[in-house]
Amino acid sequence: MRIAVEGCMHGDLDKVYRTIQYIESTQNIKIDLLLCCGDFQAVRNEKDMESLSVPPKYREMKSFWKYYSGQEVAPVPTIFIGGNHEASNYLWELYYGGWAAPNIYFLGFAGIVKFGNIRIGGLSGIYNARHYHLGHYERPPYNDSTIRSVYHVREYDVHKLMQVEEPIDIFLSHDWPLGITDYGNWKELIRYKKHFKEEIQEGSLGSKAAAQLLEKLKPPYWFSAHLHCKFAALVQHEEGGPVTKFLALDKCLPGHKFLQVVEIESARGPYEIQYDEEWLAITRKYNSVFPLTVRRGNFSNTLLDKQDCREWVKSRLQARGAKPFEFSLTVPPYNPSQPVAIASVSGHHRNHQTESLLQFLELPYVLDNTSESRELMNSPAPVTQSDDYGEEIPIEDVDDEEDPEHENE
Repeated sequence: MRIAVEGCMHGDLDKVYRTIQYIESTQNIKIDLLLCCGDFQAVRNEKDMESLSVPPKYREMKSFWKYYSGQEVAPVPTIFIGGNHEASNYLWELYYGGWAAPNIYFLGFAGIVKFGNIRIGGLSGIYNARHYHLGHYERPPYNDSTIRSVYHVREYDVHKLMQVEEPIDIFLSHDWPLGITDYGNWKELIRYKKHFKEEIQEGSLGSKAAAQLLEKLKPPYWFSAHLHCKFAALVQHEEGGPVTKFLALDKCLPGHKFLQVVEIESARGPYEIQYDEEWLAITRKYNSVFPLTVRRGNFSNTLLDKQDCREWVKSRLQARGAKPFEFSLTVPPYNPSQPVAIASVSGHHRNHQTESLLQFLELPYVLDNTSESRELMNSPAPVTQSDDYGEEIPIEDVDDEEDPEHENE
């Protein structure tokens, strides 16, 4: 199986798909899957711009809306996670994962799916110690604080991933696992990313949550983005234990290392995205303790009766099939010739895929606004200032700080 891995998308789907088609034509190969490591920017229309945490001058429609509307269709199956520059209102509709557009699948705030016999997991967002232990209290429309905290990784989602016992082949995170630079050529990295040196030497560059998952899951492949550069590492888990090949990639810009094709042993195709039995069992068990307020989540004592959950999910999947529920529009797509009135698409929208999945798992829908969350959202709140590594990586790269020898790589 040939998989194209891409770093930060930033809404440039047209450019990435053209790059893939160029590789296919010049190398005479077929790429089976595209994985994107965050900052996907699934902006459907003008209203979604209000939930995109970027400075106003960087708010552009880009090209996702074409794929959402059906004007274009992704030429290769695509799986992505969220980063820290997303249309968070839309991703919240698909908290459990689902089709963001035809042939483009969002893994959810945390999730696992199968592609053929390859098992792919992921964690959306970036780590922030201040919000890590809180619940998912943010609801659209976001204020100056929650538009940023909504993409901060939560312990609840990490805890669910920590319950996974079956092997995962590929894992995606937006920010890098803490300490990953110890396993690669960090001295070469700081030659062209000089501002990383202090954090690397202090041992503070990266996500504690991602490092915890790397130690637990030990996948053969781990892909990340966020820091707008390419970096490879090889992690040996215990002496004689399994090895994880780590690769971080850049954003989609000319001359930048934003895409790489990897070949992974797999069963013969055709391949399609399917629900993962173990992950649905974990989702079903832990949904009852889904923390939805600013209070700290209380789920560590939840015991997972894995066998009973697995058997129940297995029987349901055998009866229905494992293909995800079908994509459907929830808001009007952007129309260049007819701008959408903001008021006509305001508020939270229930996504049919999410409703269908929850009905399938016999779970209640809990993503709507809650009174406590709404009170918090409407109260005066200062802009959250970051004390975390890499949160304020600029949308544009600081090319003038890079070694000229690396500019055109």
